[in-house]
This record gives sequence, structure tokens and C-alpha cells, in this order.
Amino acid sequence: MKFMWQIFAIFYGAYGYHLIPRIKECGVTCSQGFHCKHQFSMEAMNSVCRPAPGSVSPVNLKNMKLGTTMKCEDHRHCSLHLSVKANLQLNENTSGVQICYILMVTQKTKCVKVKISRGQNAHPEGNKVKIQFNCFEVSVGQHLYVTMTTFPNYCGVKQTQEYYVEDCRNNDVGKNIPDCFVSKMAYNVDRTRKTISVNISDVQNTDCYVRLCHQRFVCEDAGPVTLIQGKDMMKSASLQYAQLLPCLCIEVWPAILDARRMQLCPFKNDTRSLWDNIVYQPATQTLTWEAACPVHVTVSLCQLMKINDKCVDLEGTVNIATEKVKYSRVDTHPSLCIKFATEHNIWVKCPFSHGQFQAWKMRLAIMGQQIEVSFTSHFEAEFSVLVCNRTNLHSCNSTGSPKALSLDGLSLPSVNISGKPCGSNVCIKGWRTDVDYSVSSYVCDLPCNSSTGTQEYYEYSLSILSLIAFLAIFLIMLALLGHKLLSVNSRKTHEEKSVLHIITHRMK
Repeated sequence: MKFMWQIFAIFYGAYGYHLIPRIKECGVTCSQGFHCKHQFSMEAMNSVCRPAPGSVSPVNLKNMKLGTTMKCEDHRHCSLHLSVKANLQLNENTSGVQICYILMVTQKTKCVKVKISRGQNAHPEGNKVKIQFNCFEVSVGQHLYVTMTTFPNYCGVKQTQEYYVEDCRNNDVGKNIPDCFVSKMAYNVDRTRKTISVNISDVQNTDCYVRLCHQRFVCEDAGPVTLIQGKDMMKSASLQYAQLLPCLCIEVWPAILDARRMQLCPFKNDTRSLWDNIVYQPATQTLTWEAACPVHVTVSLCQLMKINDKCVDLEGTVNIATEKVKYSRVDTHPSLCIKFATEHNIWVKCPFSHGQFQAWKMRLAIMGQQIEVSFTSHFEAEFSVLVCNRTNLHSCNSTGSPKALSLDGLSLPSVNISGKPCGSNVCIKGWRTDVDYSVSSYVCDLPCNSSTGTQEYYEYSLSILSLIAFLAIFLIMLALLGHKLLSVNSRKTHEEKSVLHIITHRMK
């Protein structure tokens, strides 16, 4: 029964009508007869400690207790402060304490040094000092990690504790902290008009500002600030946006000085639009991508395979980026793509697959006991060719040295591979060498039973099959049209003969 009562007390204190102690001013206090003064430090607590002398032990610092206090300027405009209490055994080797807290979400740290000295009225043998500090301003619902050490910092003499600041479910906090006045916010997106309607409830006659912003290092303006008056019956605003981005946030705050702002970023998981900003500069052969929002993503160039639509990373192209990636001297082949991988998904974009850029093709001719390899291209390029053994769908181990050839657009040079390599796992591999990033073309499964003197052609294209299919469809349509015309002509001839027979009969 006692255990159940403790659970109820904890739950009621966190979410019920638990009154937060009020303070008029924040500061530091010590036991009677001692003087305390504090100084905030911008530096985090020094993790390097010194060995403790014999007069200092872990019991010199104990009984640290944490709590929340409230400081109010006027009715309903209050702030929360962290209260830290502890007992210190003061001696010649300690001159005070250092208190630090870490905000667990952002790892932001803030510290204060409290120096203690004996007063004139202190008992000569009394060294126990009670310390209370309550000038750490905190926010609603924060998760903190608090550490207290002696000053100087002795190893093993430390107090640590986690603490959760009360949130808006606590009635006292909900009624007096401005952060909670706009705690109920709803929104609706009209993608046709590109507007976001924001509705705020439970503001209790408090004026509020609302705006759209892009969350980067700070939340940068993405539109004008709109005032929602607390006296309005319909507490809403319509905000215009340019593009729905994962860093697009709705920010609301009370219309008071230095008010904390509440942000809602409803599109943070919708990263699809980030991968569209790909630009290719033909003059420099440079391919760049720049994100509209900071994002942690792994970017790589890859080759899209026709067999299983898998995009295989090109060697040496993987980059971990947040905003921008640049690749120089890039081949404009349709199967060269950019892959974006986040912890949630993978996207593949192929900027050269829409026919805006001319591509090259590899062509093979098997003649007797040798293979002739040539390339077709509408631009000057350099290529290499080699024979390789296919190990899987995406890799091929070379069996010899590559052979090079250049193409200037006026002639069709070729290289001959003697010995006529053949077999189900033997491939001819070709790629561009005048660029830094290029895809490879493969012709595999070469036949071994062709007769001497015959010639067989293999081209990395479906143009001939497409032409045959087009001609077949055209001939079928032409035959159907001819049949239709013959039927119509036969019907008209029959009708004319019938009319002539009727006229002749009447004349008789």
C-alpha cells in the first residue's frame, strides 16, 4: 500500500496540481556564518580531476537534491529555474563547488562556480555548509543531467543526477508559463494554393506571433510574421509557402519580450524534394547537387543496371554530405545516376536519362576467330576495351590489358581481340577514359560455335528490334486500312447497281 501511494505521489506531482515553489530573485545561499558568491562559466566542467588529499573524501560532498522553482514578473508571465541543494564539508583543501547541467537533447552545457568563505560569526569548528543555487533558467519538459564537484575538482568527490523539468501537463506550469499558452496548435496544408492554415487554441486571451521558417543553425525567415490576437474568436492564420521542405517549420510564441518559441516541423521526414536540385554544366562537365535544407545523407554516383534496376556505386564516389556535393568531368551516359541514402530510405536520380544528352554505344562484330570492337558517339571521346570474366551481375574480373581507341566523330576506329573469347561468363567491357566518372558497357555470353568466315554483330542498343517492331505494326495497320477501303468500295458498287436496276425497270 505504501508503494502504491509513492507511485501516486510521483504521478500527481508530475502531472497533477503540484505547486511549484515561488522565488522573487534567483541567487545562491549558504548556511549561517558562511558567505557564498557565484560566477557563471562559459566553459564546460573540467573532466580532469586531481587526486584527493587525505582530508577530502566522497563524504565531503553529499545529499544533492534537485527541484524546480518559479519566478514571476506578473500574473501568467513566469519562468522556471532549476534549484540545486547539497551539503559540503569545508576545509583548507576546498574553497567551494562547481555545478554544471547538460541538456540531454542538444548536449548544451552550462556551469557555475560557487566560492564559499567563513564569516565572522561562523563556529570555529563548524565546517558543514548547506548550499542552495537556483539561477539556472530551464524550459518546460527539459531532460537534464546535473553534476556537482568540489572546487578544486578532486577525483571521486562528485554528485550526479538526472532531472526532468515539469511540463505543461502540470496545472501550475500550464497556467503560468507562456510556453504552455500555445501548446495546442493544429495545421492544415492546401497544396493547390500553397498555404498552411495554423489554428491555435488555449491561448487564453494572449496575443501570439506565428511565422514559417527554415530550420538551419537558427530558424531563418520563410515568410512574414503574423499576429494572432488573443481576443479573436477564431485564433488562426494563413501562411504562404514556396516549397514543402523537411526543414520548413511553424513557429509560434507569445507576444511578450524574450518569449520562448515553440516550433513544429511537420515535414521533417518528407525528404523527397531534396534530391531534385541536380545541375549539370556541359562546359565544365560538372555535376552538382545542393540541398535546400541541411540533411545527413550519403551521396554517390552509380550505374543503373538494366537486368534488375539496381544502381551499383562507382568506385571512389561515395561522399557523406549535409548540403552540397560536386563531381567534375562526368560522363553523360543515360545509366549514370546519383544515389542518395539516408537512414530512412534510398533515392536514385538519373539526370541524363531523358534524352537531353547524347550517349555513346559499344558495338561488337565477331568475324572468324577474332572480335572487332568499335564505338559510336556524336562527340569526341576516348575509350578502353578489355576481356573479363563475369563473377556476378555487377562485377567482372579482367583477364588481360585494356586496349585504347579514340573517336573524333569523323571516322569509326576499332580494335581487334584475337583468340575469339567465348563462354557464358566471358564479357567484353568498354568505358570512357577521357572523363573521371564513367559507366561501363558489357556484352556477355559470347557464342563459341560460329563458323569461320561468318560475321555476327552485337550492339548495346535495341534500335534494330525497335525498327522491326515499328515496321510490323505499320504493315498491319496498312492492311487493315486497305481491307476497310475495299469493303466500303464494294458496298457502294452494289448500291449503284441496285439503283440502276430500279431506274431501268421503271423506264420499261
